[in-house]
This record gives sequence, C-alpha cells and structure tokens, in this order.
Amino acid sequence: MLISDDRVRAHLRIGIDEDVSVYVGAAESLAAEFMNRNIYANVLEMTAAVLDGTAGESPIVMNDLIQAAVLLITGHLYANREDVVVGAPVAKLPMGTMDLLQPYRKCMGV
Repeated sequence: MLISDDRVRAHLRIGIDEDVSVYVGAAESLAAEFMNRNIYANVLEMTAAVLDGTAGESPIVMNDLIQAAVLLITGHLYANREDVVVGAPVAKLPMGTMDLLQPYRKCMGV
C-alpha cells in the first residue's frame, strides 16, 4: 500500500481492529488505472522500477493530490460496502477524485 494504515484509519475514523487493505488496494488501483500510470510511494521506489523495467510509461510519485483522491475513493468504498444504497440521497462531490487525478492523467489514446 502507498498510504500508511494509520493515515487511512485516521481518514476513515476507525480503530485498528478493522482490515481495510482491500479498499485501499482497490482505490490505489483505480487511481493508477484512471491516470494510466504506475504510482510509487517515493523517488527511490520509482527509480528502482524504472531501472528494472517495470515502471511502465510515465510513472509518477505519490503526491498530496493523488493521496487525497485515493483516500476519497477508499472512504467511498468503505462507506458503501453494498451494491445498493437504500434511502440515501446520491450526489457527486464537486471536487471529486477524478478532478484531483485529472492533471496527472496520461493520454488514453484514440
């Protein structure tokens, strides 16, 4: 995981007894897929991946905007663990995850 468990738990306001790794992993994957780039925790990890040929095209180091987007996605996945939400109004956040990730999105092609 690119974001520490403590940071995620503070964001979700939960205790240490709940495992949220699947939500964080899914959020990180979704962010990477949307940007069409591999995300690394720091420059050293990215450099190592570049040198061994696994970094992909245009890798990026995690920054505050990407971290905020991953936390927002994680929070959404954690809060909405069912396929259907009954009785709750649905609204898209005006400054949602895709808005945070858009500046880092690599062209998706044709």
